[in-house]
Amino acid sequence: MTEQADVVTEIGLLIYPDCQLSAVYGLTDLFRIASQWAPQQTEHPRTIRVSHWRIAGDDVVCGWDSHPGAPHRLGYVIAPPSIIMPAEMQPMPVAARWMATKHKEGATIGSICAGAFVLAETGLINGRRVTTHWAFSQELATRYPKLELAAEQMVIDDGDIMTAGGILAWTDLGLTLVEKLMGVGTMLATARFLLVDPPRRDQDVYKAFAPRFDHGDAAILSVQHHIHAQAAEAHDIPELAGRAGLAERTFLRRFVKATGLRPTEYLQQIRIMKARDALETTNLPVEQISWNVGYSDVTAFRRVFLRVTSLTPTQYRQRFGVRHGASGAQPEQAAVG
Repeated sequence: MTEQADVVTEIGLLIYPDCQLSAVYGLTDLFRIASQWAPQQTEHPRTIRVSHWRIAGDDVVCGWDSHPGAPHRLGYVIAPPSIIMPAEMQPMPVAARWMATKHKEGATIGSICAGAFVLAETGLINGRRVTTHWAFSQELATRYPKLELAAEQMVIDDGDIMTAGGILAWTDLGLTLVEKLMGVGTMLATARFLLVDPPRRDQDVYKAFAPRFDHGDAAILSVQHHIHAQAAEAHDIPELAGRAGLAERTFLRRFVKATGLRPTEYLQQIRIMKARDALETTNLPVEQISWNVGYSDVTAFRRVFLRVTSLTPTQYRQRFGVRHGASGAQPEQAAVG
């Protein structure tokens, strides 16, 4: 007779309107696979109970349970990603109230990607360090200014609050939970079976610069267009302010308000964006790319590139370059700084 497995915890997945069902079912499968691998890592079988919860009027009810019949004792509640943009997501007070109640009862509550907007409605992450998809981070911070945003992080485990960044970061959060609940051996066995990497640490390598052009300041917009067109050229504040027809202090204030960045930071982001594109799609030497985007000092270019992406230019090309390995690629010296 097969020995009955011990349930280490119950993880509740919240199915809210327009949530990403692939994440819900993917996590369900991931935890089941982990439960199947766990006996091979320990002497006694262990399993994770998974349940799905839906909003029903003024309540949240269980719609599916891997262990039906037993009383629910939720150890974790997770709001998955959304398949629509956060601006289109409707307030979910019923779900927020339910998550807050479960947290009060002792459950760890968490979110993935835009699920952070559902989590934020609980008020429980005010003053807490959280992450979300980098593309949604500014809107989350604007809508919920009391939280401490760390969008460069892929997963933040803050004990009773867990948040994950990208749309597919459910694998990172799921594996993090498997490691916490069943140990590193089971987590690694699960990751190997799924052919996915162990949990990633940050989002910097995936983050793309998304300049803002919809701010309504025509003078600043004209300067932005000029910088984009002439990114490799040197640009100083007096020249840019003159192009905008503004005094320097007024220009700086309005540029930061419109773009969220100082002109030097904005130019740096554009140059790195262009460098990433060249590394992905060409076999130009790193030194040539550095010169083409406006850095005459290749050492300085490597240092900035590493700071922005968390990878050296060569590491970035090896990971993302669609033409990597073709003739003409040049080796890169070790990065400094």
